[in-house]
Amino acid sequence: MKLAVASGKGGTGKSMIAANLAFTLSRTEPVSLVDCDVEEPNLHLFFPGQGTPRDVTVPVPVIDDSLCDRCGKCGDFCQYGAITVLPNRVLFFAELCHSCGGCTLVCPKKAIREEQKRIGTVSLSLPLPFLDLFTGTLDTGSPHAVPVIREAKKQAAAGDSIMIIDTAPGTSCPVVEALEGCDACILVTESTPFGLHDLQLAADVTARLGIPAGIVINRSDGNDEEILRFCTDHDLDVMMTIPFSREIAAIQSRGDLLCRARPEWQKDFMGLWVKCRALAGAGP
Repeated sequence: MKLAVASGKGGTGKSMIAANLAFTLSRTEPVSLVDCDVEEPNLHLFFPGQGTPRDVTVPVPVIDDSLCDRCGKCGDFCQYGAITVLPNRVLFFAELCHSCGGCTLVCPKKAIREEQKRIGTVSLSLPLPFLDLFTGTLDTGSPHAVPVIREAKKQAAAGDSIMIIDTAPGTSCPVVEALEGCDACILVTESTPFGLHDLQLAADVTARLGIPAGIVINRSDGNDEEILRFCTDHDLDVMMTIPFSREIAAIQSRGDLLCRARPEWQKDFMGLWVKCRALAGAGP
């Protein structure tokens, strides 16, 4: 089963939910925890250990000036503006290139070839006996998170374990890529106006992708009426509520896990897992 943990906005506790759920499940069965928040991965802080990184590369065009006659067909083809053909030279903007390979196909002089360019890494660590942590990290300055996310999921899928995917916050392309192929999604929110607004956006994304979603309310102060009303109106199950607690915040801030510091919470997270399986149609 592939389960995503997402949120409409940052800071709701998405990574906390993913980390505690993975920790709890890994006590009895193999779990692959995948950090797909590749611009700011943080799950390794909860599960320290030596990782084995692998480079993630994408093909980018290289233009042979000795063959190029500046016909302009490559620039006309590129819809992202990565290639501009001038009378005396060709300009290539790597940060705009989406590695589609089309420019190599349309060049009549075969003056364009591709070479691999590193954009990030995926690191595998084994912090617990039944827990594999895959951490995607985008190189500083690289604008293309999607290939790193895709590679992190691909490496994690090589095993036969439960996959829990911690997505980036928001509803942009990296989130959609992380959600692709998932059986269910936990949407983590908080009882604030921003929390409700961005929950609406995230719920719309999962609905459009056809991924069943349930809600976890984190840092609840007991005034959850607007969130509950939204969930009722959109047939979304509130699967878990975590109270606003100084103790929980202190556990998090020192890099510990709630389920490790307070083992009684493992029962609650096992209950969350049972609801996620039901949400995905996998049964108890």
